[in-house]
Amino acid sequence: MSERIESVLQEKRSFSSPEAFKAKARLNDKMAYNRLYRQSLDEPDTFWGNVANELHWFEPWDKVREWHEPFVKWFIGGKTNLAYNCLDRHLNSWRRNKAAIIWEGEPGDQRVLTYQDLHREVSKFANVLKGKDIGQGDRVAIYMPMIPEAAIAMLACARIGATHSVVFGGFSAAALADRINDATAKAVITADGGFRRGSVFPLKPAVDEALEQCETVESVFVVKRGNNDVAMQAGRDHWYHELMDEVPTDCPAEPLDAEHPLFILYTSGSTGKPKGVLHSTGGYQTYTYLTSKYIFDMRDEDVFWCTADVGWITGHSYIVYGPLLNGATQVMYEGVPNYPEPDRFWQLVEKYRVSTFYTAPTAIRAFIKWGDAWPKCCDLSSLRLLGTVGEPINPEAWIWYQQVIGNGNCPIVDTWWQTETGGIMITTLPGVHEAKPGSAGLPFFGVEPAIVDVDGNEQAANDGGYLVIKRPWPSMLRTVYGDDDRYRAQYWSEIPHVYFAGDGARRDEDGYFWIMGRVDDVVNVSGHRLGTMEVESALVSHEAVAEAAVVGRPDEIKGQAIVAFVTLEEGRLGNEDLRKALLQHVSKEIGAIAKPEEIRFADALPKTRSGKIMRRLLRNIAAGEEASGDISTLEDKSVIEQLMQSG
Repeated sequence: MSERIESVLQEKRSFSSPEAFKAKARLNDKMAYNRLYRQSLDEPDTFWGNVANELHWFEPWDKVREWHEPFVKWFIGGKTNLAYNCLDRHLNSWRRNKAAIIWEGEPGDQRVLTYQDLHREVSKFANVLKGKDIGQGDRVAIYMPMIPEAAIAMLACARIGATHSVVFGGFSAAALADRINDATAKAVITADGGFRRGSVFPLKPAVDEALEQCETVESVFVVKRGNNDVAMQAGRDHWYHELMDEVPTDCPAEPLDAEHPLFILYTSGSTGKPKGVLHSTGGYQTYTYLTSKYIFDMRDEDVFWCTADVGWITGHSYIVYGPLLNGATQVMYEGVPNYPEPDRFWQLVEKYRVSTFYTAPTAIRAFIKWGDAWPKCCDLSSLRLLGTVGEPINPEAWIWYQQVIGNGNCPIVDTWWQTETGGIMITTLPGVHEAKPGSAGLPFFGVEPAIVDVDGNEQAANDGGYLVIKRPWPSMLRTVYGDDDRYRAQYWSEIPHVYFAGDGARRDEDGYFWIMGRVDDVVNVSGHRLGTMEVESALVSHEAVAEAAVVGRPDEIKGQAIVAFVTLEEGRLGNEDLRKALLQHVSKEIGAIAKPEEIRFADALPKTRSGKIMRRLLRNIAAGEEASGDISTLEDKSVIEQLMQSG
């Protein structure tokens, strides 16, 4: 790494939460936030001890925190169980008959599981696992579609102390095998298949192929969902429903040490040996509980919907664990947002009276491209809070989201966090902070971020640099599974004595953080290091552009030249006049230095099935190279061919 990153994006608008929202919000006073935030930094043992005491502990802790850089322990000596806190804790109240999960499959089939129902199913499957000699310390791979059994499998593992490793259902057999082998998993939980875009995508065949390379797996549990033909290996493979019929409904939750390994989650897009981020139990549950409670202003009458997949950290923290810890009702949906029509999400919001909607900027930009008519044909009046996750949101998409989906009445929480952080780190608290379109906002309790140069020197307001966290927080990763040296080198060595997030950012004069994208995506143009997010934001602010992705390609004179891949609004044509207009627009918005050398128009950008743009492939295309690395998670492989021909 070298030099600081220049910030060129200018955005001056700000929005307060509506007075009606503020009046009922859990936090609605800046002074109260400031007091709690200061306590979380100055008296972390008191602050986090108070939060943890809102949850159930079989045995109290002896010490809140123990920090020996870069390794931390939280709630040392305490015994708890995350599944107990998600389920059993609610059964002695009226919540036992409250809907925990409202599920809809892509074909339109529906299920509702109350907290009592979910407790029974989790307990039964925990007994199934125990019946196959799976228990504390064993690793279990989960490779599932978005069906309730995915959450049940995770909670059942947590209940008995097995460490789960959820692998996104879009990964290839080879990627699944890598993750199974790295974790030395003893079992795999999967399904025959799931539904996507009106047809079944098979999962069990990929498991069979993966297990040809895996020696540690003794049992495979298969949920019948797609009804596609699958092979079942005698002695190893078992139908989920058959085993569930044979076990009792009672399975007491195991008292587990606060630092017991809860899950391993492999970061996406990596090459070489998979990087397994390891999270433990007590600190993770405390942090996801509190972030869900305050950031989503979660309350009993809410219907919460996070559109992520359980295969990603967002699905872990804000589908399975955070909402259930708070006794929330949530929607879970199996399919894509535009099947059978582009109003599917809005139909679900209307049908289930969703009040909190949490999705990705890339999805929002797709909604914009499909047109305002789709959301406007549905009743979205139940919405009271909107959220974004996964990448920085450009200001124009933020405004559209606020106006068209929120009707100007919903605060937006733009959340910055990572697989490694376990929970949301920076956001605007609804009811407390004004929101600035495009800014992630202010730090959450216990989080002390800073913008520094490569030597760790803090930068002045509005100077770009590296985003770091200066102290440990309860939900932070404990290590890279099986590789403490890699953990130390990757996260705590590049900048001395701080956690380096891998993102570039700036902090403005009000203390708000503006994320500029991964430092890997910085483009070095004639000695100016520019964050790609800011150039993308400028392009998308043009009325013709629906989405843009910017990468650098080698240039003999400039070092790197900016190449922009652009998809247009419906009805717009990509021609030379528009190309010139976009170049002028970028120059006007953020300066001539950021003008792309090349603009390529395309019907779509290469994305994973989780919606992330695969910039690695775009860098290959921009440089005239063959697409490299694993493309098994690519949503539509024909996009690559079209982009290569557009050059």
